Amino acid sequence: MSQIIIPVDPFDYVVFGGTGDLAERKLLPALFHRQLAGQLTEPTRIIGASRSEMDHEGYRNFAREALKEHLPDDEYQEEDVEQFLARLFYVAVDAKSDKGWSELKALLDEAPERVRAFYLAVGPALFGDISERIQSHGLITEQTRIVVEKPIGRDLQSARTLNKTIGEVFEEEQIFRIDHYLGKETVQNLMALRFANALYEPLWNSAHIDHVQITVAESVGLESRAGYYDKAGALRDMVQNHLVQLLCLVAMEPPSSMEAEAVRDEKLKVLRSLKPITENNADAVTVRGQYKAGASAGGPVKGYLQELEGGVSNTETFVAIKAEIDNWRWSGVPFYLRTGKRMSERISEIVVAFKPIPHSIFGPGAGRITANKLVMRLQPDEGVKQWIMIKEPGPGGMRLKHVSLDMSFADRFEERNPDAYERLLLDVIRCNQTLFMRRDEVEAAWSWVDPMLTAWEETGQPVQPYTAGTWGPSQAIALIERDGRTWHETD
Repeated sequence: MSQIIIPVDPFDYVVFGGTGDLAERKLLPALFHRQLAGQLTEPTRIIGASRSEMDHEGYRNFAREALKEHLPDDEYQEEDVEQFLARLFYVAVDAKSDKGWSELKALLDEAPERVRAFYLAVGPALFGDISERIQSHGLITEQTRIVVEKPIGRDLQSARTLNKTIGEVFEEEQIFRIDHYLGKETVQNLMALRFANALYEPLWNSAHIDHVQITVAESVGLESRAGYYDKAGALRDMVQNHLVQLLCLVAMEPPSSMEAEAVRDEKLKVLRSLKPITENNADAVTVRGQYKAGASAGGPVKGYLQELEGGVSNTETFVAIKAEIDNWRWSGVPFYLRTGKRMSERISEIVVAFKPIPHSIFGPGAGRITANKLVMRLQPDEGVKQWIMIKEPGPGGMRLKHVSLDMSFADRFEERNPDAYERLLLDVIRCNQTLFMRRDEVEAAWSWVDPMLTAWEETGQPVQPYTAGTWGPSQAIALIERDGRTWHETD
C-alpha cells in the first residue's frame, strides 16, 4: 500500500534557534524527509536564524553534518542532500536587539506572497522578544504562522502571560503550539480506531472499560538538559503536555468532525472534567520518584544527583498519578499515568483494559481467563495489539490462552513511518491546527497541574528513590495494586 503524497505550495520556514539541538536533530531531518517524499515544491526556502555569525554556505555545511549524523546511512544520498541544502539560507539575528532583522526582512520580502512560518526553537524567555520584533519589523502577512515549542510556561500564571504576549502580536489561528506526541501515527490511529470502527466506540465507556494506563518511559538520564530539567521536573516536562494530551484523546467525546476546533473543543471538555488533585488527596493518588545509580543496557549509570553534580535536589524524575474524569462516560474509571527517566526501557504506550467477563462457562481445567486489553504502542515499533482469549490448538479438551492480534505498522506498511515532526511541520504550512494545542487547552491543563505542584510543596511530599534501569519506585506499584490492578507488562 503506497502513501498518498500531496505537495504543498512554496513556503518560507524561518527557524529561530536554527543552529540549536532541536533544529539539528529533528527539524532539518524532518524537512529533508518531506523533500524526499516529494512534498516540498520549488522555490521553498528554509531560513536558519540565530545569534551565531555565519553565512548561507556555513549554514549549509552545518546542516550537511546534521544530516550525516542523524540520518541512517542508506538515506544519506549526496544528490538528495545537495538538492535540499540549496533550499537553505541563514541570517544572524539577535532576539533582544535589532541586529539582523532588516536582513531577514529583505530576504522574506523577495517572496511576500508565500506562506511564511516562524518556528521558535528557542527557550520560552525569548518568545515575547521575537514575536514583538517580528511585528515591529513588518514581517507579518496574512499568510504568516508562528510555531512555539513547550514548555508553554512553568505554571498557570506564566502560561497566561506567555499566551497573552504572543496573542498581542498574532491571531489565535496563526499560533501553533506544538506537542510532537500528537503527530505520532499511533496517536492518530487512536482516533481512527475509535471513530472509524463500530467495534470499539460502543464499548468505550465505564460500563465496559475497567481502567486506562498511559506510560511514557525514557531510558536516558539528563543528557544535556540538566539546567532546564532540575527547574521543571517530570510533572512539568512530561505530564502537563504529553500525557495529558494523550489522556484527552482517549477520553474525549466523538467530535462533530475532524476540523481543528471540533476536536479541540472535545479535548477541552475532558481537561475541565479532571478531578482536582490537591493537598487533601495528593499523597494517595500521586507518587514522586528520583533515580539513583543503577545499570542500563550500556552498563552502569550515575544517579540523578551525581549527574547534576549539585548534591541536593528534590526534583522528581518520575511521577505516577491516578487521574479521574468526573463525567458521564468515565465515572469510576481510573486513568493511571506514569512517566520517568532512567527506566527499564524506552517505551510509550496506551493500555485500555476492559472489564472481565461476568461469568466463566469453562471448567477449572481451561485455565485462567484474562480480561481483554487494547494496547497502542507509540514508540518504539509503533503499532496496535488487541489481547483476547482463544482456545489453545490441539486435542485433549478446552485450554484457553491469552494472545494478541498484532498490527505492527512497520510490518503492515512497506513505506517508512514518518517522524511526528514531519507531519506537524507541514500541517503548519497547510494551516491545519487539529494536532496543535489551543490557548484555553494549555491553560486548562495547567489549572489541573498547578494544585498538584502546590500540594507537593505544602505537604512536603518526598521524592522516592528508584534504581536506574527499573520501572520506578515501589510506591508506584502500590498505587495501582491498592486498587487490585497492576501495571501492564511490556511485550
